[in-house]
Amino acid sequence: MATKDNQADYLESYHDFLDETEVNRLGLMSNGTWDLDPRRLGIMLSRYKFVSKMFAGKQNVIEIGCGDAFGSRIVKQEVEQLTVADIEPRFIADVKQRNSKKWPLIPIVHDILEKPLDAKYDAAYSLDVLEHIPADQEDRFISNITSSLSSDGIVILGMPSLESQQYASPASKAGHINCKSGLDFKALCNKHFKHVFLFSMNDEVVHTGYYPMAHYLIALCIK
Repeated sequence: MATKDNQADYLESYHDFLDETEVNRLGLMSNGTWDLDPRRLGIMLSRYKFVSKMFAGKQNVIEIGCGDAFGSRIVKQEVEQLTVADIEPRFIADVKQRNSKKWPLIPIVHDILEKPLDAKYDAAYSLDVLEHIPADQEDRFISNITSSLSSDGIVILGMPSLESQQYASPASKAGHINCKSGLDFKALCNKHFKHVFLFSMNDEVVHTGYYPMAHYLIALCIK
């Protein structure tokens, strides 16, 4: 049975924890999501959790198209070093400003359509980016990612399904110029990788269900 002394010790310890914990803020994009559609932020973070579990133990990982990199810390929990890259300098400046000493990221500005990364990585992932890439540039996008990997590198690509777009907001539809159905997405990945494992996703749940009923698609690709 808890005593008053035990309760007092717990409260003191908890207050110390609160005083010592770093105060964090949302990134530029995640702040907007939290304001407009809080539930969507939880769904977004679950995608990063999937990546973190697939890449657990990797030494040197790159995220392509990180945006504000708010969810990237979840991946950093499981990997030794995480570089986050985006074409937009404003996002990278925001990431640098919010960078955590406990969960440090390596933010860089880079256009993956222009050229591969200078370094070689064990693994790469890109979530919610491919649907913004014109179809005539999608092969270059994936090829430059694979050229940035070591010989046995792994890639995870995630994008909304074509079928989901009837439920998307007008703003999302405007930017989603290259969504795909599951089999078309897998066919694209098969052009660049020896092995492709395609998953469906609805809200926070990743599964192997029927692709046309998936809201989101995730491809785990091996060179």
